[in-house]
Amino acid sequence: GDGTLLSMARAVGDLGVPLLGVNLGGLGFLTATTLDEMLPALDAVLAGRMTVDERMMLAVRVVRNGQRLCEYVALNDVVITKSAVSRIIDLAVSIEGQHAIAYRADGLIVATPTGSTAYSLSAGGPILFPATDALVLTPICAHTLTNRPIVLPGDLRVEVTLEADQEVMATVDGQIGINLKVHDTVEAVRAAARIRLVRFPQKEFFSVLRTKLKWGER
Repeated sequence: GDGTLLSMARAVGDLGVPLLGVNLGGLGFLTATTLDEMLPALDAVLAGRMTVDERMMLAVRVVRNGQRLCEYVALNDVVITKSAVSRIIDLAVSIEGQHAIAYRADGLIVATPTGSTAYSLSAGGPILFPATDALVLTPICAHTLTNRPIVLPGDLRVEVTLEADQEVMATVDGQIGINLKVHDTVEAVRAAARIRLVRFPQKEFFSVLRTKLKWGER
């Protein structure tokens, strides 16, 4: 399923190896090729008849006491969220080193265009076209109703700082978790690496939206 493709995207990193996702899971938004289509898709790849899309990735770093604690790449998103026993959490967001907004919420999602149709969409975020050079910040159940998702240029650096001593975790692509401490900062910037996804030419983005999300249907 999509989770397997997300983990392989991190493993491939900046090698530029094309990935063909075959859906053996549930929704399969990234793995749009069905099992029946797998062998024909491989033939089409070898014959040069497939389309290759490049997708933006995030470089995610956790900084503690001025030192880099860890670094990962994400194809979908990095999510800062409370643990099961935490109350609403306090986060301060800076853009390019300048304070932008303070959130009191259950959490915050920093998503790529690819990730805009994942957790961010479920939390009320917008759908971004995959080739868009942008990031989206989507608060999760914000305490203030005026805190709405915002789309930013993809070349900006986003820094999210935990302002209170609470049980909070940063999760990369829903697969890697880092426990945060007060004053830890999660940095998200556009990664140098880009992931190449292989698809049939007829399975363009809006076709997948209609098929997978029943987009536009009542």
